[in-house]
Formats: sequence, C-alpha cells, structure tokens
Amino acid sequence: MIYTRYILKVIILYLCIIELNYAEINFNDVDSIKNWNILQNKKIQIKWVNHRDFPICQTSSTLPFSMKSISNIIEDVENYPKVFKRIYKVNILEEDVVHIMLDMPLFLSNRDYIIKYKKNKTPDSWDFSFNAVKHHNAPETTDHVRLINATGLWEIIPIDTNKTLIIYTWNGELLGDFPDFALERAWKTQGNEIINWISDALE
Repeated sequence: MIYTRYILKVIILYLCIIELNYAEINFNDVDSIKNWNILQNKKIQIKWVNHRDFPICQTSSTLPFSMKSISNIIEDVENYPKVFKRIYKVNILEEDVVHIMLDMPLFLSNRDYIIKYKKNKTPDSWDFSFNAVKHHNAPETTDHVRLINATGLWEIIPIDTNKTLIIYTWNGELLGDFPDFALERAWKTQGNEIINWISDALE
C-alpha cells in the first residue's frame, strides 16, 4: 500500500511537470550573437537573427525615464492591456504564471500564450524573463493560435538618474496563418510599438 501511494505521487508529479512546461528557449547567450539582420537603425533599433531554429528579435532604445519607472510598468503584468495596445486580456493563473491574449490585425487569427516569468534585480540592471508553459486553467481554443514557444527577456539598464537603456528580446514566431513574407514587417512594427507604448505610458 505504501509503495503504491509512492508510485502514485511520482506519477502525479511527473504529469504536473509535463503539463506545465513547453520547450524552453534560453536567452543567456544572446549577447554573443554576431550575425544580426538589421531592420531599423534609428532612435529605436530593431534586429533579428535565426538562432537555434527560432527567429529571435530584439528592440532597444534609450528613454528619458528612470529604471524604476520603466520596471514598474513591465512587472505590472495584470495591467498590460492599458499599456500594450495589442494585448486585450490578461488572466493571472498563478503568482508568476499568466495567460495573455493578443488582438491581431485584419483577417489574422488572434494569438495567445501562457508564460511563467521571473525577475532579477541588481543596483546596475533589472531583468524580467519569461518562457511558455502549459496550464490546466488555460487550454488551447479554436479562436486563438497558441504561441507554444513564447519567450522574452526585458533588460533595463540605467544610464543616469533619468535616462535608461531598455532592451527587449523575444521569439518572433507567430505560427498559424501568419504569412512568412510579412514576418519582418511584423517584427519591425512590434519593436517600435513596444518602445513607444512604454514611453507614452510614462509621459
């Protein structure tokens, strides 16, 4: 009887692990990437690269705001729809797990993803990273394309008291019915929108 209960607990634990995690994309080595394709080289810089079979995108800019004011927006996941206009709904599933729904333009199916996030703060920088997970309270539906490999990394680096470098790196996969020929335009649009929406929220 005791052995049976032990086996049952092991099986339940294993199933929970399977249910929770998709494949994790690691951005720890993103700084070592050299062969970026430049999409925009202005005040907002946007680039992408095929890295480990995924299209990795990055947008960056220096904003005239403090590190704290920017980090406050990024870690306030519940209020993302008020800042990031393509996000129309956020469901908090656990303390560090959220279900995010995106409104796509024109004829395209809406997207959604579930992420588990973590924060890392030091006096010199602030990082906010996330990876896609599964969760029993947010099953896939026919009216959304699930971005099963959603991954992102926010890096916020203070230049001085009221000037901050913000870098956002993400997996640019859009899956489903999104045409390949429009991906670079979509990444460029997204890169600009993300920075501009944060700036607008702080002005």
